[in-house]
Amino acid sequence: MCGFTGFIDFKREYKASQLDKITQKMAAEIDYRGPDDWGVWSDESCGVSLGHRRLSIQDLSPLGHQPMQSVSGRYWMVYNGEVYNAPDIRQELEGKGCQFKGSSDTEVMLTAFDVWGVKKSVQKFIGMWGFALWDRQDKALILCRDRLGIKPVYWGMNKHTLFFGSSLKSFRSHPQWAPGLDKDALSSYFRFSYVPAPYSIYQGVKKQKPGTIITIKSQDNIQEEEYWSMQDVYNKGQTAPLEISDKDAIDQLEVILKDAVDKRMLADVPLGAFLSGGYDSSLVVALMQSQSQKPVKTFSIGFNEADYNEAQHAKKVAAHLKTDHYELYVSPAQAQSVIPDLPKYYDEPFADSSQIPTYLVSKLARQHVTVSLSGDGGDEFFAGYNRYSLGMDVWRKLRKIPGFMHNPLSLALDKMPSNVWESLAQLIPASKRPKNISSKIQKLSEVLKMDSGIDFYKSLVSQWIHPDILVQGGQEKDLDLWNLKPQGSNFTSHMQLLDSLTYLPDDILTKVDRASMAVSLEARVPLLDHRVAEYAWQLPHNMKVRDGKSKWILRELLYRYIPKEMMERPKMGFGVPIDSWLRGDLRDWAEDLLSEKSLNKTGILNPDPIREKWIQHTKHHKNWHYSLWPVLMFVAWHRYYK
Repeated sequence: MCGFTGFIDFKREYKASQLDKITQKMAAEIDYRGPDDWGVWSDESCGVSLGHRRLSIQDLSPLGHQPMQSVSGRYWMVYNGEVYNAPDIRQELEGKGCQFKGSSDTEVMLTAFDVWGVKKSVQKFIGMWGFALWDRQDKALILCRDRLGIKPVYWGMNKHTLFFGSSLKSFRSHPQWAPGLDKDALSSYFRFSYVPAPYSIYQGVKKQKPGTIITIKSQDNIQEEEYWSMQDVYNKGQTAPLEISDKDAIDQLEVILKDAVDKRMLADVPLGAFLSGGYDSSLVVALMQSQSQKPVKTFSIGFNEADYNEAQHAKKVAAHLKTDHYELYVSPAQAQSVIPDLPKYYDEPFADSSQIPTYLVSKLARQHVTVSLSGDGGDEFFAGYNRYSLGMDVWRKLRKIPGFMHNPLSLALDKMPSNVWESLAQLIPASKRPKNISSKIQKLSEVLKMDSGIDFYKSLVSQWIHPDILVQGGQEKDLDLWNLKPQGSNFTSHMQLLDSLTYLPDDILTKVDRASMAVSLEARVPLLDHRVAEYAWQLPHNMKVRDGKSKWILRELLYRYIPKEMMERPKMGFGVPIDSWLRGDLRDWAEDLLSEKSLNKTGILNPDPIREKWIQHTKHHKNWHYSLWPVLMFVAWHRYYK
């Protein structure tokens, strides 16, 4: 796990020593992604320079140093990630007569490129990666991102310079870096709380799409090729789902997941796992412990606010599995102290508030281990989000309400103050009481206005329904996902696909990568092994949702390791009480950022709609924290980088 950066000077303005010096500064910007080692390599004749920061995980010796050259001398590479089946590929290559100096997966990858070429090699790899490969023979830069987008790759032109790397931040040290903010991308950010791929917050700079190879031979010769497609895998599964018994399906999933977990336990440094006490992380830890000769180290964050605290559940699971468990209860002051540093670690505006506990649990884990496994991915592939089950149930019922009643009913819901809904919620038993009910009611009022399933989904994932009103001269990007025509008629599966293509890489995986890398911790995600994705999309829908319960097959597998009664409880998100914090301890901080003077000072934002929601929120008329948090994170980011 590391960070890389680099550039191509198409004007050939720099000498070799200048190339090295610039790239060294660029790599220094992301030293926290790789504190153990650094290196640069440049070719003055081509104007190309590669930089690397290393977090040593496998082969801790100098033989794992990057940039690394292939045996043939054709390729130089900088790389971020892990190829978990590198030992198997190495054995196959040794059978062909290849020899190795060290034990790093980097050396295995480069040898594979020499023997099979890039595309065939990456199709063999199991893991997560973003890499930049300079082909000395073809005078071409090759960028590649893993199938699911676990690791980041940014690239783009600025003047006559091509930039590429793990982090936008690294580009700032280059003398030719003069980016312009993309107002249209900013509008899209305010809808989603993240800038959706392939865009970035800067004009001319993109996020590479997962599962692609980009080959750059000149400014005018750039080719993108797909080597793996989530939508193709989905369509295949919808067209020809598996005909399989419940027991055989669970058995087969167990085999795949055990191998996925086992491969991710390979490391030359201490290893552990995040444990929230939910189904996904508990299953990952259970499969780890079943394959470990000693107690697995597990880590949980707790909050004193009951609605946000899962630590007691995690502790029970840890006790049952006999792990070496660590937990930290965080005060509001401790959690809030993280917030000023968030812009430093998130290259773009990013506003999933669970970034706060994710950073805190990563920081806790890093005190004991260098690698931690995570349970991310189960919701997308096995239909775990509430919007899949409850959302579709609400949508079907709303369709039965006569159309002429939709707008009046929506207006009535809008007029009810949020504190009234929260008071009414207290009448519901605590075990069944939905969290943030006022926010859900606001979502419901918007859903009433929607005419189609895709508009329904769009409203569910939107923090601002009309984000263009916030950005002066901004017009939201036209995204391909709104025009997807996936196979099958099951709209829940359709929503799963949309989330897997957008929310998963652009929100969940961005959050985990940046938060863990901020403390030099490698996070591994076995549920996002591409073999798990391919198997999950082949399963019939009733193996994901059955009898009103989501993730049916994951639950049934987990019950082989943990008693059912220990796990049966309402789903909780990994969040923090931002709504009450904004009215309390964070109010002065938020007021400073959301003041009319501050908003005007950005030269980008329209203050009126923002101020209106802020005033309503502070007076308890409405709970607008989902809308306000993206604005706060953007203004904080804008101040930091300006």
